[in-house]
Amino acid sequence: MKRRRRGPAPLAGASAVFFKEIVDALRDRRTLATVLLSSVLMGPLVLVLLSGLVASLESRAEQRLVVAQGIDHAPTLRNFFERQTFRVEPAPPDYEARLRDARLGEPVLVIGEDFERRLAAGEAPEVLLVSDSSNRQAETGTGRLVRLLDAFNRERGALVLAVRGVPGALLQPLDVEERDLASSRSRAAQFTGLLPFFVIMAVLYGALNAALDTTAGERERGSLEPLLTNPAAPLALVIGKWGAVAAVSMLIALLSVLSFLPAQWLIRSETLRSLFLFGPREALGFLVVLLPLAASLSAVMMAVAIRCRSFKEAQANNTVVILAVSLLPLLALFNQGGEKPWFVWLPALAQHTLMNRVLRGQTLSIMDVAAPLAVSALLTGLCLGFIARRLRVAAVR
Repeated sequence: MKRRRRGPAPLAGASAVFFKEIVDALRDRRTLATVLLSSVLMGPLVLVLLSGLVASLESRAEQRLVVAQGIDHAPTLRNFFERQTFRVEPAPPDYEARLRDARLGEPVLVIGEDFERRLAAGEAPEVLLVSDSSNRQAETGTGRLVRLLDAFNRERGALVLAVRGVPGALLQPLDVEERDLASSRSRAAQFTGLLPFFVIMAVLYGALNAALDTTAGERERGSLEPLLTNPAAPLALVIGKWGAVAAVSMLIALLSVLSFLPAQWLIRSETLRSLFLFGPREALGFLVVLLPLAASLSAVMMAVAIRCRSFKEAQANNTVVILAVSLLPLLALFNQGGEKPWFVWLPALAQHTLMNRVLRGQTLSIMDVAAPLAVSALLTGLCLGFIARRLRVAAVR
């Protein structure tokens, strides 16, 4: 009785396919360019842009500028502004058009000609504060100018009461003290909250070319069918291919996260540099939640691409995956009730939520890590099973 000839062990077949796909991916210039651009430059580019934004906000705050029209009609108000170390500049004639076009970054205070007369008569002179809510720079200065005018009102009221022998404390029956519960890490997270989103998108786009090339790309080149004639089981082929794509995706995740460590030297804003503390502990927290997502996204994109007959078709179909991954983190933005327990059960949203916790200095619990890990493992298993079934059908044909 003849013994049935067995093919190579599944593990050996998967490892052979894995090394073959890794070599092909490293030879692909598009993949290498994506790895370098989306991962190595990720940290420096994002932090330089953030530091530039914070530095511009700080420089505008240090200018202490008030733009006013008709300030010559209010020497008392000008004196108050200057005593508060604010510099007063006349508004340009076309200030409304400049505010609409965002060419003017400060709100404009319009003062009437009867300001001093009504102030001396004990009346309340009217001033007009002109801004544009779509102009972010001008809108930022509106609150500062309103507080400045409130301080002028309190000072004038206290002087009037003092002249009449009434204690000025009557104007403030309450002594309000503020206490901010936010830590320095939480305040920094207001600026760095976009970092997890950029890292997730870098991992997604970085693995896209490799996932498409190893599936639809091989089918388009006609090399997929000959590969199926090998004695290795379709599942072993799938695991080998997925392992190579996941390795590229995880490499991009690793380089993206580690790039933030030296990129901190490029931060121009002293405030952001003192608040943004990203060390080995934070990098490890990022990788713990990011690597399972990289592996599962590789499987998802391969599952979508295996149904397609050309690289372009697979690329078009995977736009749905890209759109879903980019929109899921926005649920945390639209939800005004804070973080919900179900956030950690949705891919991309879970990683975005947990990485923001790491930036805020919070410690991740076992459940925080286990929930997205289980979802990623389940999603990966379903996608690999689907790809293996499609390869079996293609092998029979």
